[in-house]
Formats: sequence, C-alpha cells, structure tokens
Amino acid sequence: MTRKRSLLRRSLLPAGLLLAFAGAAGTAPAAKPGQAELTDHTYATGAPMTAEQEAVVFESADLKFKVFPEGKRIDGDATLAFRATAPVAKLVVDLDRNYAIESVSVDGTVLPDSAYANPEGRLTVTLPQPLAIGDEAALRIVYGGEPHVAEKAPWDGGFVWATAPTGEPWIATAVQGEGCDLFWPCIDHPMGEPHVVTQHITVPDPLVAAGNGVAMGMDQHDGWRTWHWRTENPNTYAIALNIGPYELLEGEYESRYGNTIPLRFWHLRGNAEEARGLFAEFPLMLDFFESTIGPYPFAGEKMGVVETPHLGMEHQTINAYGNDYKQGEYGFDWLLQHEFAHEWFGNQLTNVNWDDMWLHEGFGSYMQPLYGQYLRGDAAYYASLHGQRLGLANKHPIVAGRPMLEDDVYDKEDGPGGDIYAKASVMLHSLRELIGDKAFFSATRRVVYGTDTPEPGNFAPRYASTGDFIDIVNEVTGKDYRWFFDVYLYSAALPELVATRDADGLALRWKTEGDKPFPMPVDVRIGSVDGNVQTVAMGDGSGHVDLPADALYTLDPHSKVLRALPHIVMFQQDKLKRAKQAAEAKKTSE
Repeated sequence: MTRKRSLLRRSLLPAGLLLAFAGAAGTAPAAKPGQAELTDHTYATGAPMTAEQEAVVFESADLKFKVFPEGKRIDGDATLAFRATAPVAKLVVDLDRNYAIESVSVDGTVLPDSAYANPEGRLTVTLPQPLAIGDEAALRIVYGGEPHVAEKAPWDGGFVWATAPTGEPWIATAVQGEGCDLFWPCIDHPMGEPHVVTQHITVPDPLVAAGNGVAMGMDQHDGWRTWHWRTENPNTYAIALNIGPYELLEGEYESRYGNTIPLRFWHLRGNAEEARGLFAEFPLMLDFFESTIGPYPFAGEKMGVVETPHLGMEHQTINAYGNDYKQGEYGFDWLLQHEFAHEWFGNQLTNVNWDDMWLHEGFGSYMQPLYGQYLRGDAAYYASLHGQRLGLANKHPIVAGRPMLEDDVYDKEDGPGGDIYAKASVMLHSLRELIGDKAFFSATRRVVYGTDTPEPGNFAPRYASTGDFIDIVNEVTGKDYRWFFDVYLYSAALPELVATRDADGLALRWKTEGDKPFPMPVDVRIGSVDGNVQTVAMGDGSGHVDLPADALYTLDPHSKVLRALPHIVMFQQDKLKRAKQAAEAKKTSE
C-alpha cells in the first residue's frame, strides 16, 4: 500500500512567513512525471526502530555517490559499519525500495540474493554468522536508480534537479520529511545517527559538490570530479548533496571561547555581491549564539552555507539557503538565522522522537526574537513575538506523549503543525519571564550541551526528550514546573485569564483545558501606563486585586504570559474570512 503525501501540510518556516517564499533563483522543475511511488514505510520517517536496529551501534557510513544530471539518476555504494550491543542475526537498514540493488556484502563476502529483501523500503540482511555482543560487521550495499523527486522542496522530500541561471545543473537534496533513506541506506529515526559519515560525491566536471563537515580533497578523472567530505555525529536527515556551479567565500571567526571557526559559503556564479553581504552576517550570528547559548558545536568542522534551488534546511555544517538574499524587517536574513539555529537545536541537541520536535523548532524559532533584540533592541523582540503569536492554531497539543511520525507532527490539520514553531517559541518567552534569565539560559545550555559550563572539547552531540527538559528546568530552579508544561505542551487550548469585578476590586482565575492546575503569577497594572503594577501570586489558580470601582486596569501589561486573547481570535477569523472571499472573487473572475 502506498500513499501520496499532501503538499504544504508541513510548515518548515517560522510562523508569520508565507509559503510564497518557497521560490528561489533558477528554475526548479516539478516532480518527474511517472516517478515510482514511495511506500508507506519510506514516507513514514521516524517509524519505530526494529529490534535489530536497536541492537547495534551505527559506527560509520562511507557513502559513494555518482550523480548523472542528464539522466536524473544516481549510483550509490554505501559501506555501513555496525557494532552489536546484543546478539543479532540480521542487519536492518532503511532504503527506498525503488532503487535497484546490484549487490549486498558483509565483511567483503558477497551475499546471495536470498539473504536480503527490501519489499517495503526496510532492507533486511541475514548475516552469514550472527553477531555476539561487541562484534562488528561492515555492510556494503551497491545500488542505483532514479531518486524520488521533491515536488516542492523542502515541504516534501527528495531530489531537486534544477538549472542555475547560468545554465549548469543545480542539484540538491532535502529529505527531512521522508528521511535519509530517500538516497542512502540508513536508520531512518532521530536516534539513528551514525558516529561518522564520509561522502565521496562524483559529479561532471566542472561542477562543485559542497558537503557536510570537513573537506578531504577533490579528484579529477575522465571528465568527472569526486569531492570528499567527512563529518561526525550528523542528524539523520542532515546529510545532503549540494551540486552546482558554485564559487566559494572563505573566512575565519575568532570565537570568544578561544578557538577559530572556519566560515564557508558556496554561492552561485553571478551572485558574488549579494553573497558577500550575506557572508558578512556570519560573524554576527556566531557571536549572538555563542554569547547567548554557548560554543558553536561543530567548530572543528566549519560554519557552512550553500545556495540551493529550494528555500532551506538545517543540514549540519552545510545549511541550505535559498531565500534569494532577502532582508527581513529587522535587518537580518531570517532564513539563514533560523536554519543556523538548528546547529544547536537539532544537530547538537537531537530530539529522541518526532513528538519532541518542538525542541528543534520551538527553540529555533525563539532565536529570531532574541536575535532581533540582540541587534535592534526590545521593540524588535516584542514585535517578532507578536507576529508569532498571531499565527497560533491551538488545535492539538504540541506534545502528544507518545511516539510520533514526522508527518503527523507537522500536520497542521491533525497535528500541532506550525505550533511546534510559534506556540513553543512564545511559551519559551513565558518560561523565561517566569523563572528568570539565569535559570532559563542555564536550563537551555544543559539540555543542549549536558552542562551549564560548555567549553570547546567538553561536550558531545546529545539526545533529549520533552521530559528531559522539564527535569532540567526543575533541577535548575529547585521547583516543580510540570504544571507549566502540562498546560502549554500537553494541552491544545491556551490558558484563559478570567477577570471579574467584585465589591472590593478584581477577582482573577485561570481557566485551563481539563481544569489542570496553573498557578501562573500575573501582573496587573492599576491606572494609566505609568500606574502601579502588582504581581498576583495565583497560587491555587486564583487571586484578587483591590482597586476602586472606577479604576482602570491592564492585565499582564508587559506581555509576560502566553494566554487566550479574544481579540487575536477575532483577528484570525477575520483574516481567514477575507482570504476566502478573495479566493472566491478570483475564481469568479476567471
């Protein structure tokens, strides 16, 4: 059974930014007519790992790709090294079944066809000899064919076969939605990261292949170029192919931590002037993240960006950029900043399950208001937060509390969708206001690095869940804040602050979905804008403010608390109504 993914169900953008930004310079064709359909398993990135996959450590992947732009096909040769942590008789990896498998071998011995099968995109290989605990095996898979083509990358996954403005092939992969198995054999699960990945990418001369990690040289032979790259602990969907007529900008950044970080930007020929302007933003962004969060996690490799024929993606150390050098209203390129945030929230810190994806997208989205504040001051911070606030759906909880597929999490109709970006971001603002900057940023560093005092060399990439972050917050503060996350993450509706005049003043009460406890303190300003501000403890979810019967008051005057606001709901409804009217009018005129 197969299913056709409905496009634009996922939002890979911070809230408030339109899908129209999906276009990039150059010509990106639609999906190749008649391409083979993917199976449910290949669509379902993040499906539970098999017992065999859980029984091994993915030590390394040595990946050889030969890319044929004219035929829109690839040849692949992958050698995967595994170490057993439990007895195992089979190795299981994920790979799109539409590839033709030429051979499968284990430790140099070619296996008969009967030893492996890949009916649904989960390639199962029976080992010649079972592995005991501690044993290692090298699985080699030689394969090839026409890879799945993305119809509208990055909202759906696959290859993009485009043409650069100067006429050369311009090729990219973006596979977050469907997973790494779209072009290389892997364990398609957030916790399936290999320790080391080496890539050898062969392309027609004179094309350039910009890759993850450290450049290991380039060979030229018979009209072809092979580019060699090596990276450590990459996110499963962060391995990417980026091929085109690139030119390279190079520099170095002297970190506040005493190390030097290579800066690299591969841009298309003809875009040198715009590229230099964007390249000038690299040091500012590094300084912001290092001063606000902590050391750049991949300083031993590079901060890399490559111009792509799709909007963008957080490919580790080689972030995809296709925003056409647009400047945002706060004076920085939001796309570059958002994807770069994922080097910390996604690549250094990886969620245990897709259900915890807000740890990537919520923190990544909160970095835009914080960066606006860093560059422009408080007005940019609050304006950016307000823009995010306007896009909240509040239809489904951000966290379901059970293992989820990627598509289910990003589904804006039956899942949290864009709320894992915007709602999580504004929630983090409320958490920061509640526990204070010191505790908030301490908890953030601990979940990202595993320590509150990260220094280059004293941390490694790590996994974390929503529960892990809640435990860290409780540990840092010495208080139990599960009530906060129960309402914001595990409930769909926002808490409502009910204010009722009584004989003595103003009675306040929090109303939550399922009547969950919510002792969130709230400020009340009495009088005009320079009036007295009182903080009401709300220990049992209620409180009271004494004030004269005719006194003016403002709830939460400094916008500390994310809560239900009727005027925003009315604004959203009116905007939707007007959009529908405009669509109907356009349809009638046609």
